[in-house]
Amino acid sequence: MRVIIEPDYDRMSLWAARYIARKLKEHSRSGESRPFVLGLPTGSSPIGTYKELIRLNKAGFISFRNVVTFNMDEYVGLPEEHEQSYHTFMRENFFSHVDIPAENTNMLDGNAADVEKECRRYEEKIASYGGIDLFLGGIGADGHIAFNEPFSSLSSHTRCKTLTYDTKVMNSRFFDGNIAAVPSTALTVGIKTITDAREVMILVNGHSKSRALQHTIEGGVSQMWTGSALQLHPRAIIVCDEAACDELKVGTYRYFKDIERGNLEPMSI
Repeated sequence: MRVIIEPDYDRMSLWAARYIARKLKEHSRSGESRPFVLGLPTGSSPIGTYKELIRLNKAGFISFRNVVTFNMDEYVGLPEEHEQSYHTFMRENFFSHVDIPAENTNMLDGNAADVEKECRRYEEKIASYGGIDLFLGGIGADGHIAFNEPFSSLSSHTRCKTLTYDTKVMNSRFFDGNIAAVPSTALTVGIKTITDAREVMILVNGHSKSRALQHTIEGGVSQMWTGSALQLHPRAIIVCDEAACDELKVGTYRYFKDIERGNLEPMSI
């Protein structure tokens, strides 16, 4: 596992975006006709990364024309056009600003008549592209990734999950503070869906995520902290800011700062 510690959210976002951009450039230069398959999250953590990717796209440095995306999750029962649906989030914060073909974007249908069938369809479509090259994600204060709440199976695939009260409280800030307005269930990729990706990059920012980061890095692999499954992935990267490191042991912090000291930035713009 690599742990990249940046001074603040802006630098963390810049590092993550430029790493992704480098991967897209390498793929395009390879001449491979197969699209680059990118897993994407919603929420506040990736917004800065999306802004930098948009800038790089508009500057002509990268293109998303040969990129296929799969989003992590979607609320059940929330209309796609609802301002807090993840369809709306992705359209407003990323898809409408870059040159990705609409048919290359994939999102779970939270209004499907048969949600189990929808989840199977999603897994099958991921497999049809040969899997995900890089899965970008965030982490919750309780250590969850996507909507894989504490005690979710680490071998899980895409399915319907009941959201915990803590998650609904955290997400109520997007619903004018009204917990009752937050859907109680969501469709989500599983932990195994995420860790089957060739690379996984998780963004962790702010003091509120510091306990989750500590358990993810220093604790044992546990269903209680589903992010800890990243310890078993051969190419996992955590990109965090200084505030998120508040609960790490001094030795752990110094170790990751030291081993990354000689590594260059993903790219210079």
